[in-house]
Amino acid sequence: MLILILLLAAYLIGSIPTSIIAGKVLRGIDIREYGSRNPGATNTFRVLGKKIGITVGLIDIFKGFFAVYFLPVLIPAGGAVSQEIRMIVAGLAVVAGHIWTVFAGFKGGKGVGTAFGVFIGLAPLPSLIAAVVWCALTFGTGYVSVGSITAAVALPMALIVLGLVRGNLSLPTAVIAVIVGALVIVRHRLNIGRLMRGEENRFGRRGKP
Repeated sequence: MLILILLLAAYLIGSIPTSIIAGKVLRGIDIREYGSRNPGATNTFRVLGKKIGITVGLIDIFKGFFAVYFLPVLIPAGGAVSQEIRMIVAGLAVVAGHIWTVFAGFKGGKGVGTAFGVFIGLAPLPSLIAAVVWCALTFGTGYVSVGSITAAVALPMALIVLGLVRGNLSLPTAVIAVIVGALVIVRHRLNIGRLMRGEENRFGRRGKP
């Protein structure tokens, strides 16, 4: 029962539609009607500006971190389920909540920021490596989608390689990293199509109604 409560709590935290709330409260608009129409931090950055976009992104990251780092402590399972498994369950649920938010017709963002927050809690060093990759590819190419897709591959690779080198590889965490990475890539399938056609928006370009 407690693991189900943990799952539901993490899902609801992930479901908080940060960009939609920011658009309506701060600008009186629905972010889903502007730019790429995706209710995520990148579109918020383009449409509402740097300050709001960065703030929304940081909140999305914190949602993931809070779900795996604090929720398993606040909702303990009495030793019936290991701490790592509870963190993984919460991590999956919070990412699912962000992508399929119950508060916006089950249509949310791509899950990159929230997933990053999850792995800051689960695997800090691989997350740092993925963040460096994201920054290098995003600012090097001008495309957030390129940085996000590459980071989604880099994180599980870094986690597995470092785990093997150190001799402390956690199979459950590695599996969840691969699953979440694949999910992020699938969520970018339309971006991949636009990249191949040369139609993808570059980072920082303002969105239009």
